[in-house]
Formats: sequence, C-alpha cells, structure tokens
Amino acid sequence: MKRTMQQGFTLIELMIVVAIIGILAAVALPAYKDYTIKAKMSEVILAASGCRTTITEVYQTGSASNAPGANGWGCEVNASNPSTASAPTKYVYSVVTDANGRITVTTHGFNDADIDGQTVILEPRDAGGAATDAYSAADMPVQINQWVCGTPSSSKIKKYLPGSCKATI
Repeated sequence: MKRTMQQGFTLIELMIVVAIIGILAAVALPAYKDYTIKAKMSEVILAASGCRTTITEVYQTGSASNAPGANGWGCEVNASNPSTASAPTKYVYSVVTDANGRITVTTHGFNDADIDGQTVILEPRDAGGAATDAYSAADMPVQINQWVCGTPSSSKIKKYLPGSCKATI
C-alpha cells in the first residue's frame, strides 16, 4: 500500500492564520487612525508657524506708531473671507490673530466632529513668561522669549498634538 504525503495546509491551519491576522488588524487600525490624524495636525501647527515669525519680527522692530491691530499682522487667512475662494489648506479653516499677537488656527477637513472646528493657539510670551496681552502698542519693541502652543481647556484635540503643544491656554 502506497502512502501519500499531505501537501499544502489544512483548513484549521488556515483558519488560525486568518484569526491571527484579524486580531492584529483590530489592534493596528485604531493606532493607525490616531497616527494619521497626528500627521494632519502638523499642517495646522505649520500654518501658525508662518504667522509666528511675522509677529515676532513686528514685536522686536515695531513701535507704537506701526503696531497692528487684530488680524493686522499680515499673516492671517480666513476661509470665510469673500476674497478667499477656499480654505487656506486642506486641514486649516482660518488663521486669525488678536491685537497682541495671539494666533488662533481653526481646523477643518478631518471628517471628524470632535476635531473639525477646534482651535490651536500660539501665544507669545515675554522673558517672565507672561502673555504679551499685558503690553500695549506703546510698549513696543518687546522681545518675545517663547511661544506657548496649546488649546482651550475644553478642546478634544490635545491627544493629537505634538508634545510641545499641549498647554491649556
């Protein structure tokens, strides 16, 4: 009697492999989603960075006679402005500033109600760590020693921001 050798995999072996792949996918997909949102959030931070340079320059070289007001720093972009056809970038709805140089970036395009419409704030600080809102135009020039990046306390996007941008402002 001739004995035949088994070739290939048995059904149970294939089912075990499929189950293992399913478990790995169930663990990896949520982590991948968070990772992609974090990557998109870097675009939001980058939108504020250009404004940060402009505001720092104005603070260091400015005087009371040329101090800009709210949204007058020259780096603002707003999708709701009729002169702008669309949002500034895919994930940034607007970049606005106040009279003291605080930058507020509003998110959109994430297709997630918890993220769209949230804000990221960059706030200039002086040597003592105080916000520059204590200064008036008459105080210029002032040296900005640091920028604090964060979100309002009620924000749901803190977990997606880089470690340097987790302050509550």
